[in-house]
Amino acid sequence: MFDHIDRFMRRLAAFLAVLGGLALILVLLSTVASVSGRALLAIGLGPIRGDFELVELGTGFAVFAFLPWVQINRQHAAVEILTMHLGIRFNRIIDLFADVLMLAIALLLAWKHWEGTLDKFAYGETTFIIQYPIWWAYASGLVGAFGFVLISAWCVILSLRVLATGRDQVHGEAVH
Repeated sequence: MFDHIDRFMRRLAAFLAVLGGLALILVLLSTVASVSGRALLAIGLGPIRGDFELVELGTGFAVFAFLPWVQINRQHAAVEILTMHLGIRFNRIIDLFADVLMLAIALLLAWKHWEGTLDKFAYGETTFIIQYPIWWAYASGLVGAFGFVLISAWCVILSLRVLATGRDQVHGEAVH
């Protein structure tokens, strides 16, 4: 059962990361098309209308979509100058503390992002040029934010398990 949940969480994190990557590719392609259109005004082309609004939407989604992948693979920045001299049990306690802290941050981000989405929805604010509702961008970020909460909670469980059993769980390049 535990391994099934772990595989699901890793697949979820990978799926969100792939969606984030696809969003960045679309942002890249739209930016290239828009800049190329500006350069070719003389032959009747032009920039994509509201290109910077599309970049904001895609980039915001991508950032939130990558957070679960980074968390489940323990790829956040770490300073190990002190911890490398401490024992393995103490390092596992530090990992657990870091995972609990990351879960708290994920919950705070998701909560405030949810409130922001509801606020933007209620206010009905739209973007300046394209006129799409701003809450759409907020809602797209919620997908990754909720995934981040779920994965962060799972990482706490992984850290507790490692601390209790004394055995690291190895998946790919990540060790938990």
